[in-house]
Amino acid sequence: MTFDATRAAGRERLADFVPRAGRAYAAERNVDRGPNDRANVSTLSPWVRHRLITEREVVEAVLERHSLDAAGKFVQEVYWRTYWKGWLELRPSVWARCTAAIAPALEALSAAELATYEDAIAGRTGIEGFDDWARELVEYGYLHNHARMWFASIWIFTLRLPWQLGADFFLRHLLDGDPASNTLSWRWVAGLQTVGKTYLATAQNIDFATEGRFRPTGLAAEAVAVSDDAPVPPPAAPPVVVAPPRGRVALLLHEDDLHAESLAAQLETAGAEVVAVASPAAGEERSPIGMRGPLVAEFTAHALADGRDRAATAFGAPASALDGIRASALIEWARAHGATAIVTPHAPVGPARARLDEASAELAAEGLPLTMLLREWDATAWPHATRGFFPFRERIPALLRTQRIGRDGR
Repeated sequence: MTFDATRAAGRERLADFVPRAGRAYAAERNVDRGPNDRANVSTLSPWVRHRLITEREVVEAVLERHSLDAAGKFVQEVYWRTYWKGWLELRPSVWARCTAAIAPALEALSAAELATYEDAIAGRTGIEGFDDWARELVEYGYLHNHARMWFASIWIFTLRLPWQLGADFFLRHLLDGDPASNTLSWRWVAGLQTVGKTYLATAQNIDFATEGRFRPTGLAAEAVAVSDDAPVPPPAAPPVVVAPPRGRVALLLHEDDLHAESLAAQLETAGAEVVAVASPAAGEERSPIGMRGPLVAEFTAHALADGRDRAATAFGAPASALDGIRASALIEWARAHGATAIVTPHAPVGPARARLDEASAELAAEGLPLTMLLREWDATAWPHATRGFFPFRERIPALLRTQRIGRDGR
């Protein structure tokens, strides 16, 4: 199982999966057959996470081949990622608290706990399945969704390690890792996301869903909800669509959205002329304790280069690789090309967004306003991520109509 960090590879994987996205996916998706047999799932998430391919085009491709009734389970899985992003966008302090807790949690481990932590991330706890998934994650940058749940449950309730350290381990090594899906999924397993509702991994379930590959012993018999987190804040106002500025603009890409071509109409309608394209040469550090996985670093750097090159071709503008998202570098780049403003795809809560927010005030002071372009997909869906997923799920048919996708949206 390999992941080539290009849009072309993502489109090829999508075309291969579409015939299997209907009832066959719904029937088989929960089985984890290991890294050498992923035919029952899409494995599209690394490309979607970086928007090398967008959620919209994935759902469009599936609903061109299948009815919503047949492909409903897969479409829901795509919207799960959207829901998580919207939920965190409305409550950014949850991400900030998780990030701030990682280094202190590591420092607070006793000698015995630190040894358990080091064994857990190295895959040498002696727990069947769990150790295999730890090694699989580092080797491939990917885990089946159920393996992620089992791993998190064992980490929290059997090994009794801080959930934030487990979430950090995943985020550093998952090619599809993003702050929303990863953080909130770990919170859900721990009983924080839906207060008091935990997820308990059992030997019977693991045995069944891995078709007998693993049946671990010694797992926790109960999952008592974690209570070390602050109350969830009420949702803030969702972001709104802001028109791009007119005139000469510099287009800045980041690792959360690398399909600038699909923003061309939004820019053209506003009278914006893209005169330069840039992105960081490397992705942002995902963890306050560093140690980003080498596969993640390589994939992200190649994805940024692919997005940067495609955008340069699409807009007929020169491309630059920058040393990170820093105001001084952005100012120098934009002025070198005579740009009067900088535009960038909207960055959801996470490391790239933090860097953009840090640079924004300094850019404005230098007469180079930074405008984030919100996609219709996010603008229409995120405001409904105020409660749990199931009320959100009920809105999917209406969202498809609003977004003009599929047979119900035409």
